[in-house]
Amino acid sequence: MSNSMRDLIIGEAELDDDEEDESFDEETGETRQRSRNQAQDIDDSSEEDEDDDDEEEARKIREGFIVDEDEDEDEDLVEDEDERRKRRKRKRRQEREEEAQLDEDDLDLINQSIPEWERKQSSQGQFKRLKRGHRDDDARGNERRGLDDMFSDEDDDLADDRHYARPSHRAAADEFDDFIEEDFPEDEDERLRQMEEMEVARPRDKGIAGRIVDRAGLDKDALEDMEAIFGNGEDYQWALDEEEEEEERQREEQTLDLKDVFEPSQLAEKLLTDEDNFIRFTDEPERFQLDRKPFKHLNIQGEQFKEEIQWIADLMWPKKQLSSDLHSPFQKAVGKVLEYFVLEDLEVPYVFQHRKDYLIHARKTRNPEHRDDPEAPEYIVNAEKLLTQDDLWRILELDIKYRSLFEKRSALERTYENLRETAQVNDDMIPEMLNQAVTMEELQDLQDHINFQYTSQLKDVAAVNGVVKGKKRPNAKSSAFERIRKSRAYKLVKSFGISPDRLAQNALREGKKVISDDEPSLPIDLADRLTDDDFPTGDQVLRQARQMYAEELFMSPRMRKFFRQNYYAMGEVKAHRTEKGLRRIDESHPYYEIKYLINQTISDLARRPELFLKMMKAEEEGLIEVNFRIQNERELRRQLQAEFVSDNYSELADAWNDERKKVLDLAFTKLEKVIVKGVKDSLRTACQEELLKLCREEYSKRLDQAPYKPKGMVLGTTPRVLALSNGMGDPARDPISWVWVEEDGRVIEHGKFGNLARDESQREAFVKLVERRKPDVIGVSGFSTDTHRLVRDLESLVNERNLTGPEFPDPDSDDYRSELLEVVVVNDEVARLYKDSPRAQADHPTLSANTRYCVALARYLQNPMKEYAALGKDVTSLLFNPCQHLLPPEKLLKHLETSMVDMVNLCGVDVNEAVSDTYTANLLPYVAGLGPRKATSVIKAINTNGGVVNSRDELVGDPDNNKLPVVGPRVWNNCASFLYIEYDATNPASEPLDNTRVHPEDYELGRKMAADALELDEEDVKGETDENGAGAIVRRLFREAEQEKVNELILEEYAEQLEKNYNQRKRATLETIRAELQAPYEELRRNFSPLTPDQIFVMFTGENKDSLAEGMIVSVNLRVVKDDFAIAKLDCGIEGRIEAHEVSHRGNMSIRDVIYVGQTVQAKIVDLNRKEFLAKLTLREDALRRPYKKPNDHDRGTWDFRLEEDDKDSLREKDKVTGRTQRVIKHPLFKPFNSTQAEEYLGSQGPGDVVIRPSSKGNDHLTVTWKVADGVYQHIDVLELQKETEFSVGKTLRIGGKYTYSDLDELIVEHVKAMAKKVDEMMGHEKFKKGSVADVEKWLTSYSDAHPTRSIYQFCINPKRAGYFFLCFKASKTSPVNMWDVKVVPHAFEMMRSPYPHMLALCNGFKLRFNSEISKMQQMRR
Repeated sequence: MSNSMRDLIIGEAELDDDEEDESFDEETGETRQRSRNQAQDIDDSSEEDEDDDDEEEARKIREGFIVDEDEDEDEDLVEDEDERRKRRKRKRRQEREEEAQLDEDDLDLINQSIPEWERKQSSQGQFKRLKRGHRDDDARGNERRGLDDMFSDEDDDLADDRHYARPSHRAAADEFDDFIEEDFPEDEDERLRQMEEMEVARPRDKGIAGRIVDRAGLDKDALEDMEAIFGNGEDYQWALDEEEEEEERQREEQTLDLKDVFEPSQLAEKLLTDEDNFIRFTDEPERFQLDRKPFKHLNIQGEQFKEEIQWIADLMWPKKQLSSDLHSPFQKAVGKVLEYFVLEDLEVPYVFQHRKDYLIHARKTRNPEHRDDPEAPEYIVNAEKLLTQDDLWRILELDIKYRSLFEKRSALERTYENLRETAQVNDDMIPEMLNQAVTMEELQDLQDHINFQYTSQLKDVAAVNGVVKGKKRPNAKSSAFERIRKSRAYKLVKSFGISPDRLAQNALREGKKVISDDEPSLPIDLADRLTDDDFPTGDQVLRQARQMYAEELFMSPRMRKFFRQNYYAMGEVKAHRTEKGLRRIDESHPYYEIKYLINQTISDLARRPELFLKMMKAEEEGLIEVNFRIQNERELRRQLQAEFVSDNYSELADAWNDERKKVLDLAFTKLEKVIVKGVKDSLRTACQEELLKLCREEYSKRLDQAPYKPKGMVLGTTPRVLALSNGMGDPARDPISWVWVEEDGRVIEHGKFGNLARDESQREAFVKLVERRKPDVIGVSGFSTDTHRLVRDLESLVNERNLTGPEFPDPDSDDYRSELLEVVVVNDEVARLYKDSPRAQADHPTLSANTRYCVALARYLQNPMKEYAALGKDVTSLLFNPCQHLLPPEKLLKHLETSMVDMVNLCGVDVNEAVSDTYTANLLPYVAGLGPRKATSVIKAINTNGGVVNSRDELVGDPDNNKLPVVGPRVWNNCASFLYIEYDATNPASEPLDNTRVHPEDYELGRKMAADALELDEEDVKGETDENGAGAIVRRLFREAEQEKVNELILEEYAEQLEKNYNQRKRATLETIRAELQAPYEELRRNFSPLTPDQIFVMFTGENKDSLAEGMIVSVNLRVVKDDFAIAKLDCGIEGRIEAHEVSHRGNMSIRDVIYVGQTVQAKIVDLNRKEFLAKLTLREDALRRPYKKPNDHDRGTWDFRLEEDDKDSLREKDKVTGRTQRVIKHPLFKPFNSTQAEEYLGSQGPGDVVIRPSSKGNDHLTVTWKVADGVYQHIDVLELQKETEFSVGKTLRIGGKYTYSDLDELIVEHVKAMAKKVDEMMGHEKFKKGSVADVEKWLTSYSDAHPTRSIYQFCINPKRAGYFFLCFKASKTSPVNMWDVKVVPHAFEMMRSPYPHMLALCNGFKLRFNSEISKMQQMRR
């Protein structure tokens, strides 16, 4: 391949010699030749004119056909403002001078006025050549741009500003028609009209004399005569000056914003929208702004605020399980916390850290021992914790919910007030129920009641207020009931003897019971008398009256409340499989545990929230139906009837009671539906909250780990780590990657080892590395069970060679000693995400993926919290609970972030380190008061101030030292104590308390405690502080190493004085200050938690206790067969041992007669040792005949065993009816599915997951179905060759006559997984657009509308052809969207039958392909 072609492909072609000889016109953005060969250019012959046009056309196509929307740069943004202003003035002056040149008509007029003057004529040909030379000069200035520039985002609109530009009128050919937008009208009349308008609009200007002499040869006298005739233009100079000044002013006002350059989606992704900037610069905690965004207009205060406190306390109290006498203190604590959140804008970490005294209840009782022992304390203080940090987050969450409730209730109050004032509606039930409503369901009930009961009045209110709503169709449900209400039939509704609301009050036992009154006439007789034109018969009147009363009962808020209470108290849930779920949910399916679940109460589901969430998910997928019912439904119906019927005994009373029962039957069904729906939604939300809580707790445990503690060091010391991994390889044959990471996180050294078990040279190299580097710990992890062997090899090597860590002082003696290095298996969940991420590639571009994996392992040992923080939103991809996929991702992310906020503020952040280190900067968004927007603003502001923060006070600005504010006062109040600054004992201006958890508001307390500990009087303190500043006393305490003296202080007396004199409760705060004076920002996280054997087993094998357990029958491959035992390997990689007596029940047979090496057999797990990665297996037929059954802890009251057995029998009968022998393959991915079942099964799986299934083409074919993307599945036909039997798998597997594999595992890895990886690469590329083809076309069209002269291309998935993508491109605003097919093949993409190994090659290949098509067009043109 030539160099130029290679440069084209990689998109980095350099300029050649001709291209280098260019200058850049800052006025127009054009490149121009430096006129080295300008004379030759001007003398070009006219025969070359057409070729030049072709070249210019091709150049325009190359330059402006397709661009990347995300690389748009405007060089004017970096120009100096004054320089641009001068340049614009110079440009306008040049334009006026050019326009002032005399045209043909001017010269004719001069000739008529001065006959003796003769015009100097220029030859036509020379003028043409001059024009062509000028044009060609520009054309050459832009020719042969790099191929990547052809598809770049450089703004090509600049070329259109040339007043001499010559548009192209050539038509495109074939399918490339409309690819280049025409810049000049094709219609001749339109063209002439535009030229005429341009000519008329052309201004005249002064100062043309010099140019006229140059052009026409006029002497001074001729000039004077000409000026006498035409004037010199000075009379109108003032108008031109004013116009120029106005244009200049307008240009200065037009500033270029980011939204003028970038797409809204790009700005939103980078948090750079106007809304983001508002949040960034508003002095309010970022998380508060985001949470309260929908309710910014609400102002809750006074009685409403007290009501919110009561509402939140009532919701939280039942779960607190505190003694009843603490109810009042608990409510006060909730009120105080809410006051901090709402009125003072203090975030959870601040309240928990600096307002602890308001979260506990201290009981002060007399000490009975004080009587006998005067030295004993007079009082004993017992502190009861009222609110935990989790409770604070719960209060914050409930505050947002209450705001939504308050807004809804306020809207209803306004609606009722309008009805009362405008339509004179007086319904006492509405204000009464509004005051009682504590849930959104109750408010919605009232909303439905108002909309139903006062439909016409609401229309009148809307008309008075000038709101005109669209007309509803006449047959709408509300119109039908409105018809009844206005007809005579409504009198029959009133004759049921009791109002619906009063009946509901009876049911709720509210007020005195009211008994129904019977009308003196039979219902049918009364109905006959109430007929009218709307309802002409008595039966119709009676039927409509029943419907109307039932509807009013259904709309009654009190009746809904009654039903809701009964469902929550006595409701039962039952799952019933659908026909679809009958076959789909087999015993290995995750939904099997709910398939036959019955009689589950609300409290049962509250204890196991994942069960109900699985039910709801399965119902969405159409696999089961979730049925709610009331346990005592019959009793409930009887109770309602007793409240409704009259007490009279007569034929008349019986007739009316029958009608009342019919009404109840109608209403009961309607009420059941609406209440069940509401209860389902509420229960789903409650179960989600419980599961979210579990996920948050698990994440908090992982975050609550200090760095691995080196031997002899204090907790929190960062270790030096040697990390190793074999990745997916075999440590006996494949290289083992290693890295050495210093305590500051820098990768100092890396490399590879060979076999550390047997290769002596490699073992010696490892020993030398350890002895040279002296690591504190060795970290290991990997992707397979082979890593377990590597761990054993390393442990034995450390023991054999006595490899020890650094020496440390022995606390029991004065000597130094060392201990054997510890080999730690590291949790690699973060490392797996990191190794191939863009962040890792940017951090370590020269390292391999496995080496980057080792780097992440080392950093996890050094600080797990930082590793999790660096994940950002990707943290939701980690597994905290097996059922977390049932949770909304946005809710999960928010709850996980609260855990990170808690831990980051517990540990604090070195603000100067965060400014200089992006790794530490990942923690800033979680600091109290900050967020991702404010964190970037903080770093930017600190860099503006010089890049270093010297004190916490400096963060709010220091005008004396020219320091701009970094944050506002409210945000500073939140974050100040969590951003610490290292204390420099050599710097007299350094404040030691800035390196502690003490808030600046409490610095005086800290200084007072330090002074008392040093036993300084007020004069000593004043003298010290006057001489050395406010921090002098604490500095002296540190300098003299007298910190232990603060333990002698009696803090109770301090606390009592503060509360008495300043009404401040600071007892817990004083304890914090005492601790910080002794150990500033001491590590408070728990010790690093090593993984348990079960966790290591799951990490290396991917098998948990549900997927691999004793009693399961699995496929195993025999590796070793001896006379008395055999060794097999399970699919997960662990080894299994089969004793001779476990091969066959026939004792006289040799093992070798039954099994052989390489054979795949079914085996049953007898015992599983997860610590040693070993299993005991049996091949005995009697054992294999007993299938594995999952442990079922359900009893007959909660599991439908009869239906389960009936379904199994039914499935067996269906298999008999088909008469077809089901083929079974011994492979973990094999399923006896058809295509529909395979797609349904993969629906809940991840992209790239595979199912192997029988083929309809016969037993010499298999079908592999894999999930390309959501809703897109590819079915691959596999031809089996060299089959031993009809049902065995062929030894050669062929796909499409092109790809051949030796077994199913190789096929899965080398074919399916290879294609899945390319799909991931495509969908992760910046040019891939999610959504349908129509969405992408719409986006391309919108982009072209916004950028008419630019072009764009995007990739999107082809949902109708699995494994294919569309390459969609649009040349300009007027051109259509074109699409090329891109096929995914193993290890490559295929376009136009050409393979491309990766996305960069594919994009460049598209550009080359298109360039080729353009060249063909030009050749066809010639």
